[in-house]
Amino acid sequence: MIPSNLNRATPQMILSECNASDEKQRAAEILSSIGMPTKKYEQYRYFDIESLLNRDWVIAPKDYDRDIEKSSKVIITDGVVTAMPDDVDIVVGCSSAIDLSPSHFDPLYYFSHIAGGDIISIRIKSDKKLDIVHKITKNGALIPYRVAIYVDSNISAQIFESFEAEVLDSLLICGIDMFVSRDSRVKLYKDQTLNNSKGYTPLLSYRFKVDSNAELNFGSFDLGSGNGLQTIDASLHENATIDSKHLLYAGDNAQRGTVSRFVHIGKYSKSNQIAKNILDNRARGIFDALIKVENSGKYTKAHQNSKAILLNSGAYMASKPQLEIYIDDLEASHGSTTGQLDEAQLFYLRSRGISYEEAKKMLILAFANELIDSIDDEIIRDRLHTSFDRAYYGDTKIECMETCHGCEDNILS
Repeated sequence: MIPSNLNRATPQMILSECNASDEKQRAAEILSSIGMPTKKYEQYRYFDIESLLNRDWVIAPKDYDRDIEKSSKVIITDGVVTAMPDDVDIVVGCSSAIDLSPSHFDPLYYFSHIAGGDIISIRIKSDKKLDIVHKITKNGALIPYRVAIYVDSNISAQIFESFEAEVLDSLLICGIDMFVSRDSRVKLYKDQTLNNSKGYTPLLSYRFKVDSNAELNFGSFDLGSGNGLQTIDASLHENATIDSKHLLYAGDNAQRGTVSRFVHIGKYSKSNQIAKNILDNRARGIFDALIKVENSGKYTKAHQNSKAILLNSGAYMASKPQLEIYIDDLEASHGSTTGQLDEAQLFYLRSRGISYEEAKKMLILAFANELIDSIDDEIIRDRLHTSFDRAYYGDTKIECMETCHGCEDNILS
């Protein structure tokens, strides 16, 4: 039986309860060598991981016998597919076999593979737009699972990942293994709003493998007052590209952010990572990002930048951009800035008859909207504007974006 306190659970105990496959055995061996994360673990230095893992948890049971309904979206409820499109080009099923990463820096990546049961695998075989909705319904539970997404060669795909939950005191340990084949173009956008600090805590580990001449655009939009962390481990092969954008808006006492490692393996690979952080009250933002260029990654182009706005003196930004480079033939840069709203801009707006609070809102929205408006899909832009409005204002004036068009006039200018 798995101990309810995760820091007392050995990988062997977990395997004995989880019908170990060869891949789970490999994951257990790696987890045994690196151990579960603690406050001394570098990637969790700014996030209170021990208080979560030291609690007593009950792993939520999975109802694999539940009928799968037809839907325009892939809906995953507590780690089980409960609805999916009636589309022959998308195969949704469960498998225990996967190309497991041998070097992911996050121990919880391996834990979710071991404890998460069968992997939900999605294969995209033609140009596609796909919505994936994660529903969390179990109160006071640990919910581990993995999703593997395989994109065939010469495919253009867009995936929108969102989360829905009305639960209390649950822990979600999951993530996506994404394999982008040669000459494919994939856009993955994640929208996660945590309005309740006592709701659920997501610990999401992503693993991206981008093959030669392939391109991945990843956008994460993390909003609200709850705690959560995402880790990203990405490998880029010859002439592969990753363009990664992160928008964080956090309030109250939230601890929220991104820990990432982009590894350039192939020649002429490119990565660009931009993080924008807006922190209110006593929130802590996290951007701990490493770009690593191997000896084989000649002529790499790698850029990384973090910007943070602290709305009051209690907010805190932990920004740690890093470069680890083993060759000379490349182009690379990194940077980080943290500050307050520009007083000169506030003064200019107030001199035009705008109140202080309204001027402040305008500058915050302009800062956030730069990333949202960089998305070329109108429906996804509107969804993200709606999510940001709800997180910032507690409400939104944008309601009809998923079902109609021509609503641009309703968006706050």
